[in-house]
Amino acid sequence: MTTPDDAQSPNAATRAKAALRRDPWDLPDVSGLVVGVLGGTGDQGRGLAYRLAMAGQKVIIGSRAAERAQTAASELGLGIEGAENAECARRSDVVIVAVPWEGHAKTLQALREPLAGKLVIDCVNPLGFDKKGAYALKPEEGSAAEQAAALLPDSRVAAAFHHLSAVLLQDPAIEQIDTDVMVLGESRADTDLVQALAARIPGMRGVFAGRLRNAHQVESLVANLISVNRRYKAHAGLRVTDV
Repeated sequence: MTTPDDAQSPNAATRAKAALRRDPWDLPDVSGLVVGVLGGTGDQGRGLAYRLAMAGQKVIIGSRAAERAQTAASELGLGIEGAENAECARRSDVVIVAVPWEGHAKTLQALREPLAGKLVIDCVNPLGFDKKGAYALKPEEGSAAEQAAALLPDSRVAAAFHHLSAVLLQDPAIEQIDTDVMVLGESRADTDLVQALAARIPGMRGVFAGRLRNAHQVESLVANLISVNRRYKAHAGLRVTDV
C-alpha cells in the first residue's frame, strides 16, 4: 500500500537527476574535519599536512613509529599532531594515504579496523624506476586506489592528490599551489568532500575525474610528470581547461 508520504518522496531516479543538476562547484564545508595523513613523515605526506594545516585544517600525521610522527609534527608546527598509524586513523574523520607503494598493502591491511567507516583518500602512485626513468606499474586490482578499496571493505575510498610536487608543497615561500587535483570515487558526497579539501589550499582546485576504475591512468600520469620535470627542471602540475 502506498502512503501519502511515499507518494510525495522522490524516487531514486529523480534524486539522481536532481544531483546531476546541482552546481558541481557547490561543495561542502569541511573546515571542521580532522585530517589524518598516513605516511606523513615522507615528503608528499609532510607537504600535504603542511598545506592543509596552513589552510586551518586540524591535521594528524601518522607513522609506524609514534616518535617519528611527533618529531615531524613538531618540525611543521601549525598545531599538527603526530601519532602511530592506528591512533592517527582512529582520531581522524578523513585519512589520506601517502605511504610508499612498496608498503601500501601491508599498511592498509594492518589498519582495516581503525579505518572502518572513514573516508580514505589514496594518493599513492605505483611506479617503477630503471635507467630509462620512471614507469607505471599496474597492481592486480587495477590501481593503488582499487587495492585500497579491496583491502578496506568497511571504508569509503577515493583517489586524489597524485600530481602534486612535494617540493612546492613544503616550500613556505610559495603561497599558492597552481594546480588542479583529479578526484575519483564511487560516491558524489565523498568526491565533493575531497574536492572541498583540495580547494582549502590556495591556488588548488579539485576536479571530479570519474570512478575508481579510472584511477590507474591518473596514478600512472605521474611517470610522465617526472619526465617533464627532469627535462625542464620544473615541478609540473596539471590544469583542466574549460571547466
